[in-house]
Amino acid sequence: MSEHWLQAPVWSWNNTFQYEPTYVHHWIQPLDENENTPDMILYGAPISRSSISVSGASLYPAEFRTMWKGFATYNLDEDVDLTSFNVADAGDVAMHTTDILLSHHRIQESTAYLVKRFPQTVTCMIGGDHSTTACAVRGIKDVHQNESIGILQLDTHLDVRDPAELGPANGTPIRQLIDGNTVKGKDVINIGLHGYFNAKPLIDYAKEHGIQMVTLKQARKQGLINTVQDALDKLSAKVDRIYVTVDMDVLDIAVAPGVPASTPGGMTSTELFDILLEIGQHPMVRHIDFVCLDPSKDSSTADTVKTGVYAWLQFITGCVLQN
Repeated sequence: MSEHWLQAPVWSWNNTFQYEPTYVHHWIQPLDENENTPDMILYGAPISRSSISVSGASLYPAEFRTMWKGFATYNLDEDVDLTSFNVADAGDVAMHTTDILLSHHRIQESTAYLVKRFPQTVTCMIGGDHSTTACAVRGIKDVHQNESIGILQLDTHLDVRDPAELGPANGTPIRQLIDGNTVKGKDVINIGLHGYFNAKPLIDYAKEHGIQMVTLKQARKQGLINTVQDALDKLSAKVDRIYVTVDMDVLDIAVAPGVPASTPGGMTSTELFDILLEIGQHPMVRHIDFVCLDPSKDSSTADTVKTGVYAWLQFITGCVLQN
């Protein structure tokens, strides 16, 4: 359990800032295991070879960090300064050049290492394609074998395609976890499904295994905040910890040019921001990831990468409000 594959990120800012941090790149510090336990540990899983379609999502962890310079640590809307929340950057999991299974195993081992070494710390993984979620959840389960894990999934897709057909690809993580008895189908809630993007056999699998599907139309009708609160309450009543996975393709294609699988009819960025503020305030949420953002397909002004950083900061704001 002591082995991990974390290495310094490809891109990181010089953190020798001498004054009170006012921007994110001054605030986030590299993980120092000899210092106090951080409130959150950030780490990257830069893989996209396991994507069904061509994707440069492996580039996102580095681009995510470069965008920090454009964001202050103060949230004007909530009147909150984030610097009281200690976020440490553990770097990126080293990916094998060609071996997808080995890379996935390294993500699992590195996640297990962080969760065991820092049991009170929230973990946040930046993907990478959505295959990384199955690896991270298995790593958590390796450490907490007697605990049940619930998954709140924000996604346009169910991600229950058959690994026997596709291998451990980005369309398969939820099925991997259910078929592997890592999580129970009834402990998975997906919010954001809509339209014509899940074939009926996948719906049938979800129904058979008790996955709770909340369409975006339903969520909007009852209110997205109410929907998320209800989902978190349901999971909290029956699991020991909650893992949130944010597939950025939950966003509407009009606001997410850098997400290869984004679709018409998805969430607005504001809807996603509001949801993540709510999720961050829930004490049972111990793990989160953000996946499937491809900077190489983004606009010239990196609109989607900026949206991804904003979404992450909204979750952290929720964590600060919780405390």
